[in-house]
Amino acid sequence: MTEVAVLSARELHKSYREGALSVDVLRGAELDIAPAEIVAIVGASGSGKSTLLHVLGGLDAADQGAVRVEGRNLAQMDDASRGRLRNERLGFVYQFHHLLPEFTALDNVAMPLAIRRMGLAEARERAGQALASVGLSGRVQHHPTELSGGERQRTAIARAIVTRPACVLADERPAISIETRRVRFSPSSSTSRNRTAPRWSS
Repeated sequence: MTEVAVLSARELHKSYREGALSVDVLRGAELDIAPAEIVAIVGASGSGKSTLLHVLGGLDAADQGAVRVEGRNLAQMDDASRGRLRNERLGFVYQFHHLLPEFTALDNVAMPLAIRRMGLAEARERAGQALASVGLSGRVQHHPTELSGGERQRTAIARAIVTRPACVLADERPAISIETRRVRFSPSSSTSRNRTAPRWSS
């Protein structure tokens, strides 16, 4: 039986237009990410890495081409269905942590689970496990302003993995700054590959 790719893209094209100027950012990009595969996008600043990740994650739409998450075509889904898919099957780590300052680290990490209406106690338990997996079990009740820059980024990583997604998309370097022997993720890309089974906290 052929293994279905966790994330795949075919013939992705994306351009940005400003007045008479058109900039082609993606020109026929293609990839397949297998379960438990780690892939890294490598390129110069401005080469389209973030644009590709946003298109792969359904945060932006390609002008042409198809993105599939576990076989489901994002372009054929309505906004609500695409949003549910992002919440349930994809995790995101951005260049900036985007933590909500009025919430503790625990509740920031539990937020994606609260969005899917998981009970508060269970969501916090799962969030605590995710924070422990990135070495922050002693910082769960701290607010973002009480955390160091590295701790904020690790909190963002915990938030990305708390839903136990099929794939994590990580922009820039934050996802490789932690001990990957403890948390495995799949930052999508096209150049560097490492097939390792993910190990989630349970």
